[in-house]
Amino acid sequence: MTTASFAAVDLGATSGRVIWGRLENDAFQLEPVHRFTTPAFQSDRQPPHWHWRADRLRQEIATGLALARDRAGRLDGVGVDTWGVDYGRLRADGSLLEPPFNYRDDRTVGVPERFFADFPAQRLYGLTGLQTMPINTIFQLVAQADDPAWGQVDRLLLLPDLFNYWLSGVQATELTIASTSGLLDVAERDWSDVLLEHLRQRHGLDLSDRLAPIVQPGTVLGPLDPALGAGRPPVVAVASHDTASAIVAIPTAHQDFAYISSGTWSLVGLELSQPITSPESGQANFTNELGLDGTVRYLQNVMGLWVLNQTLEDFQRLGSPQQLGPLLEEAAGVEPLRCVIDMSDDRLRAPGGMVGRLTGLVQESGQAVPESPAAWTRAILDSLALAYRRSIRQAQALSGRAVEVVHVVGGGSQNQLLCQLTAEALGRPVLAGPAEGTALGNLLVQARATGRLSGDLFELRRVAAASCSVTTYRPGRLGLSETRWDEAEGRLA
Repeated sequence: MTTASFAAVDLGATSGRVIWGRLENDAFQLEPVHRFTTPAFQSDRQPPHWHWRADRLRQEIATGLALARDRAGRLDGVGVDTWGVDYGRLRADGSLLEPPFNYRDDRTVGVPERFFADFPAQRLYGLTGLQTMPINTIFQLVAQADDPAWGQVDRLLLLPDLFNYWLSGVQATELTIASTSGLLDVAERDWSDVLLEHLRQRHGLDLSDRLAPIVQPGTVLGPLDPALGAGRPPVVAVASHDTASAIVAIPTAHQDFAYISSGTWSLVGLELSQPITSPESGQANFTNELGLDGTVRYLQNVMGLWVLNQTLEDFQRLGSPQQLGPLLEEAAGVEPLRCVIDMSDDRLRAPGGMVGRLTGLVQESGQAVPESPAAWTRAILDSLALAYRRSIRQAQALSGRAVEVVHVVGGGSQNQLLCQLTAEALGRPVLAGPAEGTALGNLLVQARATGRLSGDLFELRRVAAASCSVTTYRPGRLGLSETRWDEAEGRLA
């Protein structure tokens, strides 16, 4: 009988957590030991920019690891996963040059178009397999290319790699997080010499010695810094992109599934063995991100529960605070598909003023503006389900893969109305759970890297299935026909 304890540091773009995972009898028991917000701030400089308080996150991680060690008695591993694309710039002494920029900052507006003036979009897609989003690391770097402070930069680390460096002292870039950057050759699975040379020649940005070497998910970096007070367990470069970790933990033994990693963002797609970089795939704006054991996450980034969370903040500011549970119950009784919104619209990306921007989008499409918090909530959830339907149908068409079931993992798996609407929209059973899928995937990779588990990805998923409960939602309960969803889709054409 294998018994071991691990700490998963799981950082989302709105909140973070440190979770103690106890492995016993080939199943994990998870216990959150520390939760905290993911702090962002706007700089005082003009023009102001959005940044992450990485120093604060470093403190929260240290606090959580000490609590996990106290709870477990001894830790056998530590791993970090975060969102993609953002990075920190380090001086030669290892200190941060500035707080990492927040991908929601508007400094990248118009940058992709500028970049494509001398490097065609299809060429970039053929190399990287990434959908074009202004937040991609490559566009953030181009937006910052003229910064004279580059002369002080010794190393550029994506966020989970930055935290791994602070924990272990080792500077390395894990493959799955590198694949979100737009700098990785998705076929070669290494930094793209073509792109690095283009950035040097056309944008004056020399990254060749500033990018850390790429390591595979499951690489043991080194022992934890003893100054953190959590012992000396190995720090593992897990599948460091949070979506990559979440997909590891899908509790399935089959291949014909689609997934939705549902949280601040919704990552919607299929798991493949090879990337798809055809012109048709690029035109549909699908992304190819790399996963554990040579897998490819073929997906679209859909605006997720960020929209609902920001709407609730607006209600609070407007003097009409709402509790999510009762609001969802009320939203379930609102007329379905009365109002839908294009969840791919970039105007939904920025923080603040969400209701105003949603109102503008609704008016542009000629629909009636929702008149209550419950009606707004129903419109957002209907729109998310509609977006999932569109993305999974496109993924099937482009890949030639059939989908028999849809797995929803992450915090959104607890939203019963959204899960049922997703089943209705797709006409497929939806299996919801685990809610802490990202942390569970993080723990599974640590356990295999340290020899407490063995086997391939499907063996890890067998352990995932033994470690969580899953709720099944079947289509047809709400009586929403395919014609109703088609008509709603037509309003956004």
